[in-house]
Amino acid sequence: MEENKNTVEEEILTEEAPENDAECQEEVADSASEPEKDDSSDIEDAPLKFKDKKRLKKAEAELDKLRAELADEQEKYMRLYAEYDNFRRRSAKEREGVYAEAYCDALEQILPVIDNLERAVQYTADDPESPMAKGIELTVKSCVEALNKMGVYEIEALGKQFDPNLHNAVMHVEDDAFGENEIVEVFMKGYIKGDKVLRFSMVKVAN
Repeated sequence: MEENKNTVEEEILTEEAPENDAECQEEVADSASEPEKDDSSDIEDAPLKFKDKKRLKKAEAELDKLRAELADEQEKYMRLYAEYDNFRRRSAKEREGVYAEAYCDALEQILPVIDNLERAVQYTADDPESPMAKGIELTVKSCVEALNKMGVYEIEALGKQFDPNLHNAVMHVEDDAFGENEIVEVFMKGYIKGDKVLRFSMVKVAN
């Protein structure tokens, strides 16, 4: 009786064994098909992030250096531009000064010619209607008009107050008929162009 019971239990275990084996195999297959979680990736991420931060700091440092170099170059450029602009203006002013000086020098050489023509008019005063007198007078008039067109004008002197910036006093006279520092006679006319005196008036001053 016991032998039969043992035989039946063995048969039951034998029948259940394949089912258990199949279940175990399925569990093993499922566990094999699932991707294994790699814990090392978390460990590797930390050094990578640290490297990125280090690389970023290095890039920022290089950027700051480039910005500083750019600012320095811009400052050099602006300084150079300012120096060139000053040089250009100074050169232009010097050229204008040289031109003005040469221009005035040329005009000064013409003034004695006009003086001689005016003296010639005085010598022909006895016969003002003569062709020579009229010709000289027209010549003097043309010269004065030409000077005026060039901005050159006679300095007013006779009857005016003496001005050392315009007049050169070569004689002094005491005369109650005239005011103090009044110009009573002009020996040589003076001429001015703008603010520049080409020639001072030579005058006699009273009182």
